[in-house]
Amino acid sequence: MMKQIFNDSRRAAGSLLSMTAEHVNDILIALADDVEAASAALLAANAADLARMDAENPKRDRLALTPQRIAEIASGIRAVAALPSPVGNVLDRRTRPNGMTITKVSVPFGVIGVIYEARPNVTFDVFALCLKAGSAVLLKGGREAAETNRAAIAIIRGTMEAAGVNPDAAILLPDGREATAALLSARDYVDLIIPRGSRSLIDYVRDNARVPVIETGAGVCHTYFHNSGDIATARDVVCNAKTRRVSVCNALDCLVVDRSRLSVLPALCYSLAEHGVHIYADDEAYEALDGAYPYLHKAAADDFGREWLDYKMSIATVEGIDEAIDFIGRNGSKHSECIVAENREAIERFQRDVDAACVYANVSTAFTDGAQFGFGAEIGISTQKLHARGPMALPEIVTYKYVITGSGQTRP
Repeated sequence: MMKQIFNDSRRAAGSLLSMTAEHVNDILIALADDVEAASAALLAANAADLARMDAENPKRDRLALTPQRIAEIASGIRAVAALPSPVGNVLDRRTRPNGMTITKVSVPFGVIGVIYEARPNVTFDVFALCLKAGSAVLLKGGREAAETNRAAIAIIRGTMEAAGVNPDAAILLPDGREATAALLSARDYVDLIIPRGSRSLIDYVRDNARVPVIETGAGVCHTYFHNSGDIATARDVVCNAKTRRVSVCNALDCLVVDRSRLSVLPALCYSLAEHGVHIYADDEAYEALDGAYPYLHKAAADDFGREWLDYKMSIATVEGIDEAIDFIGRNGSKHSECIVAENREAIERFQRDVDAACVYANVSTAFTDGAQFGFGAEIGISTQKLHARGPMALPEIVTYKYVITGSGQTRP
């Protein structure tokens, strides 16, 4: 069965090559309308998924759909439609001394497999981006969102059928590890796999895939409060990065504080208490917050380098920027890191030396997002360095080929 699914996807990818950009955009606009029209069905399917999840699970926020979130999904699809096509662009052209012309042109990958966890908006985001980039997509969602994903793929395939397009350009794979294992081994059918989710998911895909992989998703994010940092700025940046949405990969996991600023730590952290954030502090930070912060715990060694995905964070004390950069290098995931500072030299040093996809100064790490970067949407946040890094938007989900034209030239 899986071989037949992969064959169907490969054939559908071939049929997309002849589609015009206008036709693609029309399909996406129609899909946005269909998503809004099917809001009640999506919410009902999502309610069935939510009923199976523990009410205290912090990942529940990732899974939940609301009328506003459905409207945002539709808006995101329309935003992708409004973007220029990434396919068929001339990236370079040169004519050799013998008159031969070599043109580098952007082209679709072909078939992209995306493995993701309980985030039903990803189903729509990924399809919209892959269609715009000319690729078929194989979707492997998490069991937690099974009903929502099935409702979503029904809408997507219905829209494509109505537009006269092969609906196998978007296939939701069956539940279970067997489908995942088959996808990871489908070298003859799948051109690229992108895992989007927890560190354990990404590690599993990377360690078991025989298909090329771009890693996205897991984020262990730090904010460093430099000795020149403004307290009000730090308070706002830290609180937003931690509490805006705790279950996403750009959420703050660890506050790194210069030893000389420990005395202002209670003032910096008080707004976190309003959100019920539990702090796991090293000995020095614990002493500074003891009696002044209600949800305080002593940190264990494994509380650093942890992606919390919850109303929890750690605090580490350092002696200056050298220690801060070293600490982040040892404990980060190369996702998003921030410095709060007024000293220009410190900011430039941090942004130069910290090895991460996105490095901020006086800005919340919550902005690591394709839409916030003006890319329309994203397929994930790449934390690696080959091909794509940071928010993977349309330019990152195409590849290229060389087209060579001549007039009978032969090589001596």
